[in-house]
Amino acid sequence: MIDPVTTEIIRCALLQAAEDMNTTLIRSSYTPVIYEAKDCAVALLDREHNVLGQSSGLPIFLGNLEVVTRETEERFGREVWQEGDVWVLNDSYIGGTHLNDVTVYGPIFAGGELAGFAASRAHWLDVGSKDPGGSMDSTSIFQEGLRLGPVKVYENGEPCRDLQEVIARNVRFPQATLGDLRAQVSCAMTGQRRLREIVSRWGIDTVMAASDEIFAQTERMERAAIAAIPDGVYDASGFLDNDGIDLARPLPVNVTVAVSGESIHVDLTDCADQATGPVNCGAAQAVAAVRVAYKLLVSGEVPLNGGSFRPLSVRTRPGSMLAARSPAACQYYYSHLGLLIDLVVKALAPALPERAAAASYGDSMIVQFTGTDPRTGKLYVSQEATVGGWGAWEGGDGENCLINNVNGSLRDMPIEVLETLFPVRVTRYEMRAGTGGEGRWRGGNGVVREYEFCGDTSLSLWFERSVTPAWGLAGGQAGAPPRVVLNPGTAGEREMLKVNALPVKAGDVLRCESGGGGGYGPPELRSPAAIADDLAQGLIEA
Repeated sequence: MIDPVTTEIIRCALLQAAEDMNTTLIRSSYTPVIYEAKDCAVALLDREHNVLGQSSGLPIFLGNLEVVTRETEERFGREVWQEGDVWVLNDSYIGGTHLNDVTVYGPIFAGGELAGFAASRAHWLDVGSKDPGGSMDSTSIFQEGLRLGPVKVYENGEPCRDLQEVIARNVRFPQATLGDLRAQVSCAMTGQRRLREIVSRWGIDTVMAASDEIFAQTERMERAAIAAIPDGVYDASGFLDNDGIDLARPLPVNVTVAVSGESIHVDLTDCADQATGPVNCGAAQAVAAVRVAYKLLVSGEVPLNGGSFRPLSVRTRPGSMLAARSPAACQYYYSHLGLLIDLVVKALAPALPERAAAASYGDSMIVQFTGTDPRTGKLYVSQEATVGGWGAWEGGDGENCLINNVNGSLRDMPIEVLETLFPVRVTRYEMRAGTGGEGRWRGGNGVVREYEFCGDTSLSLWFERSVTPAWGLAGGQAGAPPRVVLNPGTAGEREMLKVNALPVKAGDVLRCESGGGGGYGPPELRSPAAIADDLAQGLIEA
């Protein structure tokens, strides 16, 4: 038994330890995709790989960093954990994501006893794929860069220089990459230090007792939230536009959600087989996406920890797009996951109409350009996500110009940073008025972001959700799909949503328009005052 006051103090200390880890990573990283866009997440785990604390970060990594430490222990045994060691892994079929998402993790010892683990996952700018930064047309994992299974990057507190030499020789930006690796190692060491301090103050038995009580409290709250949902089987379906290779063939994503008493089971087996193009993921990420949807809809107010997902089970089908096997390409693993999140919410909307929102614009909508900077003569890679419109819900309009729910705390790149670091000018950045779906509550609007290239550039794009745009709920209308135009208004104007390494010239203009969110409720029920306010703010067009 442990008293509630001590439990709460330890809970807050663990959460703050995770935030300290995240701050260390962001402030010591070398590349803007981490220090500016914050494409990362961290977790503090107990010795049984349960989450003690997880910082703000990418929701798509929700409760799934422990997969990596579990896999390492299963492969090598419990005795593999040694004080002073730090490990690295980016295998898509274990961690679930693309090879650019690298997990760095290490055991935490207190008083000579294993007390837990510290882990972070961060996007590395380049891992040696066939195209700088990543390829939109890869068809095999072997085209996507250096792939590491669980391997030590520090041993007994000292860097494993052989491995770091391998990494440096296989990436295009070795100094920045090794800098980001060291930032993640520092993040792990911060977690080790913080957990040791907590254990030193309270004792390992008290900390473990507190964590067990925290998990039990959370599980009770989760089960109570599920018990309030009517029992039944609910389903929803949608399509990815394509896999980036066969542009004419949409790929189905079907979701079945079974609610029974205090538990939920989600079946993902009825989806497309693993695709030729890079829209596949490891099963761990499909599970993580379902967890994001579950937290969004069912228990968003309940903090995340090792008790959060005990009532939730997910079934995938090996060899499918959501549980890919080698050599499936995985570079754009998150497109179908954003769709999956919205589909879980759509499936449960009849059971939870007061909580469910219409669909969002859904995808990361990646703009990537790379080349030789005419100002410095050096290779550069710029990669950024694009914000868009979220879905409305009963009682509220959708958010305008917000990052998609896969990415959470990710930031779009500030214009000042983009223009300072790369040979490009942002000539237009504004709300895309009228793109949110109409309804009693209006869907959020997307954005227009226009670039003028200041040097010859290789352009890659990955825009999604034109086949299944953001649908409305309860009579609301769908949001507008995305649109991308190269050199708009000229004789050479070209529309496209996906392209890999397209040569563009200095002076060319790229206009990217992200989609809007779905509306909620019949449009004719929107109040005249709300419509007048929309017009006054420029949210809709006259």
